[in-house]
Amino acid sequence: MEFRRITSLPPYVFTIIDSLKVQARRAGVDVIDFGFGNPDLPSPDIAVDKLCEAARNPRNHRYSASRGIPKLREAVSEMYLRRFGVELDPETEVINTIGAKEGFSHLMWTLLGPGDAALVPSPSYPIHIYGPLFAGADIREVRLGTGTDFFESLQEAWEYSWPKPRVIVMSFPHNPTTTCVDLAFMQKVVDFAREREVIIVHDNAYADLGFDGYDPPSILQAEGAKEVAVELYSMTKSFSMAGWRVAFLVGNAEVVQALAKLKSYLDYGTFQPIQIAATVTLNEAPDQPKLARDIYQSRRDALVSGLNRIGWSVEPPMGTMFLWAPIPEPYADMGSVEFAKMLVTEAAVAVSPGVGFGPGGEGFVRFALIENEHRTSQAMRQLKKALTKL
Repeated sequence: MEFRRITSLPPYVFTIIDSLKVQARRAGVDVIDFGFGNPDLPSPDIAVDKLCEAARNPRNHRYSASRGIPKLREAVSEMYLRRFGVELDPETEVINTIGAKEGFSHLMWTLLGPGDAALVPSPSYPIHIYGPLFAGADIREVRLGTGTDFFESLQEAWEYSWPKPRVIVMSFPHNPTTTCVDLAFMQKVVDFAREREVIIVHDNAYADLGFDGYDPPSILQAEGAKEVAVELYSMTKSFSMAGWRVAFLVGNAEVVQALAKLKSYLDYGTFQPIQIAATVTLNEAPDQPKLARDIYQSRRDALVSGLNRIGWSVEPPMGTMFLWAPIPEPYADMGSVEFAKMLVTEAAVAVSPGVGFGPGGEGFVRFALIENEHRTSQAMRQLKKALTKL
């Protein structure tokens, strides 16, 4: 049989590392896993307690609303005002999504179709690449990374594209490269989009994970942003609620309502007790993102200092829960997949190969900050023994 939407998908390279990791663990090897960016921090007690309470009420077992219950949308609006100084109308400018990936994917269905094009950073989180492709559109890769001017590359990609792209996909702080930007950059992109009538979709997954005093901006803080921009905000990293699948699309009312219309045909929203628990958490645990940020910064410091100490030169990221590490020169010819395979088999350390984030990621591997400082120190000892050429 032919499965037309997925036939053209390349092999998911992360499964290669996952398979080796599983094999090693079945053989009794303790693999220290920096591969999958799956937050290990527990969800706030207040979220768990409220979920249990709400789940015991049979009235919450019925269908909910795909847009999100009113109090949840109000809580998001209040959080955006508190966190970013951005006013949002909870009726027209906020919608709940079943995680950011679901929201982004279905948003691409509303914005793009066959014959359209989107500008997407390269390398990029995989769904940012494949979301437009699933919608039948083409992507134009915009180089992102050290030594490149992303805004300049964005302008060039626009000028040399035909048809002219309808959507710009961005995500800062960026996964996987950890690139961070300031509000002045956001303003330049908004001005660019307003002049050309392009929609900006900003995935603000790491909105609260800025280190060393860096405060990641919302694109909606830029003047005129609501004319052209929407933003995805997730409770996954900021509130350590990965498995709960709670995120939001906010911003331009016309785009938000277009997604609401599509979702009304597709789902009945997140399980209502989860929405209730998320509402209470947003309202009553506003400091939770700071607690998570401090833990990730401590882990970043341990990982960066450890790698530099064994001769693997890396720079500390200013944001995200990742480290984007160039493959050390003596091993550069191996490529990211073979290098990552070697780390699992010879050092019992798992990382993500950079090429899994698109061709622009070759030459790098990504560490996720999901191991504590003690485990990180152990990983450094194992890497030092395996990487004999450093």
